[in-house]
Amino acid sequence: MRQKSIAVIIVAAGRGERASADGSNEPKQYRPITGVAMLARTMRAFLALPEVTRLVTVIHAEHAERYAALGLADDRLLDPVIGGASRQASVLAGLKALAPLRPDLVLIQDAARPFVTPMVIGDVIAALDENEGALPVLPVTDTIKRSLDGQQVAMTEDRNQLFAAQTPQGFRFGQIFSAHMRASTIRRQFTDDAEIAEWAGLRVALVQGDRDNIKLTHPEDFARAERIISGDQAMETRVGTGFDVHPFEPGDAVWLGGVRIPHKAKLKGHSDADVALHALTDAILGAIGEGDIGVHFPPSDMQWRGAASTIFLKHAGGLVAKAGGRIVNLDVTIVCEAPRVAAHVPAMQAVIGETLGIATTRIAIKATTSEQLGFTGREEGIVAMASASVEMPRGE
Repeated sequence: MRQKSIAVIIVAAGRGERASADGSNEPKQYRPITGVAMLARTMRAFLALPEVTRLVTVIHAEHAERYAALGLADDRLLDPVIGGASRQASVLAGLKALAPLRPDLVLIQDAARPFVTPMVIGDVIAALDENEGALPVLPVTDTIKRSLDGQQVAMTEDRNQLFAAQTPQGFRFGQIFSAHMRASTIRRQFTDDAEIAEWAGLRVALVQGDRDNIKLTHPEDFARAERIISGDQAMETRVGTGFDVHPFEPGDAVWLGGVRIPHKAKLKGHSDADVALHALTDAILGAIGEGDIGVHFPPSDMQWRGAASTIFLKHAGGLVAKAGGRIVNLDVTIVCEAPRVAAHVPAMQAVIGETLGIATTRIAIKATTSEQLGFTGREEGIVAMASASVEMPRGE
C-alpha cells in the first residue's frame, strides 16, 4: 500500500504588530524565544517528522529577508510564497503552491503556535483515515455568556458543546483546495480552515489538543513561552531529608562518603555502614517519595551484607533519572569527634559525584562535633544528616 504524501502549510504572512506592543519592531513570527525565532520553531516541529513530505511557508511580501535569515535547510522545503490580505487568502496561496505536487493530505498550521507536539500532529493525521478533516481542540472550561449588545447577558451557552480550536488543521488536499477556491468567490471571510470545510459540507473530526499548544499573540504570551521552554511549568523542585546513626565496633577504618578513613574502630552495620551515604540515599528517596533505604535494601537480605553503600546511592540516583528528574544539590552533615573528616571531603565529593553523575559543585559535605556531649561526644558512634533538592516532572 502506497504511503500517503503529507504536505504542510505554515501561515506566517501577518505583520505581527500586536506582539510588538513591548516596543520591539520585530514581527512576532520572527521574534526569538530563548534565541530561536518563533517561525523557525514552528517549522522545525514539522520537519522533525519523517512522514511530512513537503512544507511551504506563506510569508508577508516585506519579510523575504527575515525569512531567508532563518537559515533553515531541508530537501522538503519549498520556496516561500507571498500571502494575501487575509489569513484565508494566504492559505489559498499556499494551497496553490502545493497543487502541482498533488499531495494526499495537507496540514495547515499557524506560525504563532510553535509548541505543537508530534502527538497532536499524529492524531490529526490518523483522523484523516476516516474523516475529510480534523482539528485539535480543547474543551472550554469557562462559563460562556452570550450578549446581544455587549452590556447585558442574553443567555448562557452550554459549554459541554464548546471547544477551542487549535492547529494544525488537517484535510484531504483535493477537497480543501476545492473548498477554498469556492470560498474565495463569495463575500465572506471565514475564521479558519475548518469553518470553510464545514461550509463546504466536509466531515471534520475533533482530536485532543494540548494545553501548551498556545497561540502567541500578545507580549505576555512570549513570557509564557519562555517559561514553557525553560521548564517552569513542567518541572517542580522537591526536597528530601535523611538521618542515620551507626555505633562503633572493633576495627581499623570507617567508611564515610564512600571513602575509607583509617581509625581506631569501624562502624557497625549490615553493609559497610557508611552513615553519610545512608543518610544521603534516604534524602534522595524521600525527595521522590520512594520510601527509605530499608525498603529497597532490607537488612534481612544477606546479599547486602558488607556491600558498598555506593550501590544504594546509585540506585536512588537511578530512580530519579527514570522518573525524568535531576538532582539539583546535596548537603551532608557528619557529626563525630573522630576521625577528622575535613581532609577527606574532596574525595567524598568525587565519589558521590561519580556515583550519581553530577558535578561536585552540587555536593556539600560538612563535619562538626557535638562538643563531647552525648554518645557522639563519647566517641561511641557517628551521626549523619542529609538533604537533597531534586527537580522532578510536575505531577497532579
